[in-house]
Parts: sequence; C-alpha cells; structure tokens
Amino acid sequence: MKRIWIKDISMYDGKEIEIRGWLYNKRSSGKVKFVIFRDGTGYLQGVMLKNNISDKYFDLFDELNIETSVIAKGSIHEDKRAPGGYEMSINYIEIIGKANEYPISKKEHGVSFLMANRHLWIRSKKQTAILRIRSEVINASRDFLNKRGFTLVDAPIFTPAACEGTTTLFKVDYFGDDAFLSQSGQLYNEAAVMALGNVYCFGPSFRAEKSKTRRHVTEFWQVEPEMAYADVNDAMNVAEDMLVYIIESVIKYREKDLENVGREISILKKCTKPFSRITYTEAVDIIKSKGVDFKWGEDFGAPHEEIIALHFDKPVFIYKYPVEVKAFYMKRDPDNEKLVLGFDLLAPEGYGEIVGGGQREENYNTLVNRIEESNLPLDAFKWYLDLRKYGSIPHSGFGLGIERTVRWICKLHHIRETSAFPRTLERIYP
Repeated sequence: MKRIWIKDISMYDGKEIEIRGWLYNKRSSGKVKFVIFRDGTGYLQGVMLKNNISDKYFDLFDELNIETSVIAKGSIHEDKRAPGGYEMSINYIEIIGKANEYPISKKEHGVSFLMANRHLWIRSKKQTAILRIRSEVINASRDFLNKRGFTLVDAPIFTPAACEGTTTLFKVDYFGDDAFLSQSGQLYNEAAVMALGNVYCFGPSFRAEKSKTRRHVTEFWQVEPEMAYADVNDAMNVAEDMLVYIIESVIKYREKDLENVGREISILKKCTKPFSRITYTEAVDIIKSKGVDFKWGEDFGAPHEEIIALHFDKPVFIYKYPVEVKAFYMKRDPDNEKLVLGFDLLAPEGYGEIVGGGQREENYNTLVNRIEESNLPLDAFKWYLDLRKYGSIPHSGFGLGIERTVRWICKLHHIRETSAFPRTLERIYP
C-alpha cells in the first residue's frame, strides 16, 4: 500500500492508500466516527464505520487526542462535503505518539500565550498557510532572479562595519575584536557584481531597533539583487517585475492557503504593471493634503507611509529622497544635490515599505567624503572603497523584505506571524 501526501489525494480516488500525520479534530455519531488528519500539506477527513473496521481499531478512537501522531490506511473516495473534497474509509489506524492535554485548544488564546508556545502554534491551519505562502514568496523571488541570469552569492553574517547606520547594530565579540551582525548583504553584493555581473543574496538581516510596532522585528530576511551598469530606473523596473511575479506565483500555487488566511485574492490581482511613481516631494504633498503636519526633509514613519499607500490601490514607488534620510552610499541626484537616487516601494492598503533600493555612488573621492560626513570609520570601508579604485561602474540594486511582503500578501495585523520563530524586542524564546 502506497504512502501518499494529502495534497495529492485527488490522484488516488478509488484506491487504497496510507497517510502519516497528526489528528487535527474528531467527532462521533454512535457507530460512525469521523477524524480529520493533517500531514503538513493538507487536511483529510477519515470515517470509521462500526461494521467496516475491526473493533480493535474502532475502539482506538477514544485514545485519539488532538495532535496525536498516527498512521492510517483505507480507501479514498470523492465527497464534496468533506474537507478537501475527498474522504478516507479507514480500515487501519495506528497511534505513533500520544498527545495528552495539548495546550493550544480550539478556544481563544492571548498573543503572549501563543507566542510563548510558538513551536506548537505553527501547527494551526492559519499559521501553516502563512508559512507556505512565505515559502512561495521566497521560491518565486529566487526563481525570478535565476531566470533573469542573476547569480546567487552568499553575503557574510559577521561584518566589520555598518551598512544602514550605527544606531541599529548588534555588536558581538569576534575573538577579541568588535564585529556586527549584518544589516544587509548589499555592500558585499557590490563587490560580487564587479566579478559576476548581476547578482543577488538571500539571508537574514539584523536591526537592533527598540521598536514595538506591528511591522518591526529584530531579525528579518531579505532578497537583495544588485545590477552592473544599471541606474535607479533599472532597479525600479526589476523590483516592479519581481513583485508582480511573486504575486502571480502565490495566487497560482497558494490559492487555498490565501483562503485559509482570509485574504481576498481579487485585491492581489490588481497588483499589475505599471506601478505609480511619485517623488518624495509629491508624497509630502499627499501627507499634508490629509491635514497632517510634516516637515520636508524628515523621514517617513509608519503613519505617513500608511497615508501615502492608502492613496493608491496597488504598490507605489517613492523616489528622490532627501540626502539626510538615506544611507551614505546613495548616489546624489545630478540635478539636485539635496536629493539621492534612492527609492522605496510601498505596498497598498496602508502596509508601507516592502522594498528599498537605489543607485550607488561609484566615484571614489565622493564616497570617501560621504563616509567621513557620516562619521563612519574609514578603515572599515577600505575594501569597499577599493571597488571604486579598480574598474568602478554605475550599479544599482534593492532589497525586498520577506516578512513585510508576506504580511501584506496575507493581510496580517502584525509581522510576528510571518516567520516560524520571530525575534522581537521582547522575545527570543522559543
């Protein structure tokens, strides 16, 4: 008898199969007992009929607690009333590992309790759906870049200097020297782009931000492409194409999971090209038009991004930011030295920034001045400056935040549900 995954159950109508998983729920109606199994890929209803199964297995029903691991065998037949549209007529069931008094019941639990039991909470239907959608976002990102000829280059986690500013660095002891957890793989991507052309890295980033907002975590994952001989418009074009590709892939392969998280797919289908592109100054005008006091030259906070994003029904680019709010490596706008050739991409429905990027400064002397103006240690960037000494070129790139993208796609209130084991200001357990 063949062991199969529940996601493939439609291929075995009328056949005898075996599944291995966990008990999701059960109910009894006298001589007919119903159980619902899950195996990580889907849910399957099984029925135990008193006259069609031995007493040994029929009586085992009473020992089947929620989350007990089991092996079940039986025949599959179509039943549109059952979860997933198919049902198993069980003729064999075996308990592998009992689950006594599973702590997460069907009743409502507080967030603190659920986060403390995150290792168990991820088994729930909504959480598994979110994690499968996250997996699809990552797969689609890499698939898109691989098809376009980008080469994956892994950036280090331990770094000698800041990339996004010194106030959010996690410092660690590195055999007696100071080192920091990576804020971004971008600087190393810039080295790799000189060797391989178009490249990307994918991995975790760390920001020691003392923020308790619903869109911040201290450890998050990014897909970061970098392109040789590319300007800021090239980077925005690729970011636009990539996000459209991601959304199309999620809708195509994870439609059922989107339903399980309660996402209205019609809204995601609006995510088509072209996206609107507005300048920072135009974005400020939108904020002020809503009666909000905002000073030109300040960075946008979550409430400001929400106002801007709600002004559009699909993602919107904001570009040409003031120098003061962007990193030292951003190239200045040749038409206005007060601006940089950087951009953010905001998700609609008020979800804010999910992509950030721009054109890099390629001139050696200019970059030295920028590092000094930012009060950063010049010695730590010697290798980075070498890239401008030996065959410098125009280049651009961006980073797409996985957690923020998943949060918008799933329309989640808080970012903590977008990863299996989130790290926040107040939580590092489990």
